[in-house]
Amino acid sequence: MSEKSEQQRLSVFKTYKLYVGGKFPRSESGRVYAVQDSKGKWLANAPLSSRKDGRDAVVAARKAFGGWSGATAYNRGQVLYRVAEMLEGRRDQFVREVAEAEGLSKSKAAAVVDAAIDRWVWYAGWTDKIGQVVGGANPVAGPFLNLSTPEPTGVVAVVAPQESSFLGLVSVIAPVIATGNTVVVIAGEASPLPALSLGEVLATSDVPGGVVNVLSGKASEIAPSLAAHQDVNGIDLTGAEPALAKELEIAAADNLKRVRRPQPVEDFTADPGTDRLTYFLETKTVWHPTGSLGASGSSY
Repeated sequence: MSEKSEQQRLSVFKTYKLYVGGKFPRSESGRVYAVQDSKGKWLANAPLSSRKDGRDAVVAARKAFGGWSGATAYNRGQVLYRVAEMLEGRRDQFVREVAEAEGLSKSKAAAVVDAAIDRWVWYAGWTDKIGQVVGGANPVAGPFLNLSTPEPTGVVAVVAPQESSFLGLVSVIAPVIATGNTVVVIAGEASPLPALSLGEVLATSDVPGGVVNVLSGKASEIAPSLAAHQDVNGIDLTGAEPALAKELEIAAADNLKRVRRPQPVEDFTADPGTDRLTYFLETKTVWHPTGSLGASGSSY
């Protein structure tokens, strides 16, 4: 190709779309909004999700829940590790998007992306271990065996962090799905592009459609209907402003959703521990008779 033809080549602008049910729909409303970098330069148009998009995402998440929660923990770990492999292959794209979104230098953005990929691998490794940490056999004063095991809560809505467009995003999504839940995440309004690109990675990995659903737009518009939705079992308010968080918590009480309140300070670079892994787990206790207990001990 000659130098002249290269100069005449048209720029190919990327069209960002939602990620719902393993597909890439535009918002049903047809609306978009301009996404700008930290200096006010236009980057792209992102879909402006509606409440209908949120309901569609919940339907997709519920449909995927049975298969994902029913998969073995080891298999979920393999699937999540595959996502990390795909993220590593698209590292340069995420470095650019994070740098533009958060106003970071290329080297600092690269460190953030590397930390996010490492965080994803870390949670992938926990899938078949968390049950050993929070489950166990319980002492019972009688001829019974009592076992407690963790099970996923169900469909979880997440308001993603507003400032940490990728590391924070990974830190709130990965633990929810690692434990067998499915998720509807509202990306940070000002910097949704890394989240929408993550949807493209998930679609080309082994994660079943509907396990993760990514919406972009205004949390104040989408989140209230998710908080009040009767088929949503939990909600993470990490990225919600205080006034909105209070409104969402009140709405979530209608069907006794598990609610993770926003913390005063969220340091996503710190060791995450197991807090987010255990927050959206339920404990199932099974009782099993072991026979009568005599002087010589138990009999089965």
